[in-house]
Amino acid sequence: MTDEPEIAPAPTIPEPRITPNVSGGLPEAEVERITTDLIGALKTVYDPEIPVDIYELGLIYKVDLDDDRKLVIDMTLTAPGCPVAGEMPGWVENAARGVEGIQDVTVNMVFDPPWDASRMSEEAQVALNWW
Repeated sequence: MTDEPEIAPAPTIPEPRITPNVSGGLPEAEVERITTDLIGALKTVYDPEIPVDIYELGLIYKVDLDDDRKLVIDMTLTAPGCPVAGEMPGWVENAARGVEGIQDVTVNMVFDPPWDASRMSEEAQVALNWW
């Protein structure tokens, strides 16, 4: 036995990921490129009250991409009473429309399941000093 204190391992928090549900007609390489570009676009949208982008916060719940390159994004907010609740879906839509090859975008605001801090990436937790 040693006198050294036990150090608990840091909690493992899965990084938020979006993997578009795809109809199946698009080439895999194109889906990968769109996904990478979409993540980059989503990372430009910030919750104005929190200095972390919506992707790292885990606010994007689901992305569907059909064969016509139309995106449907389900997202949430950190709180239903968020002051930008009416504006943020438009910011997400505009960011997603900037992805090359995307023909149309629909953003759905959902609150089930409710967002909680466990959805944040490690990067977001570090940025907010939640470690």
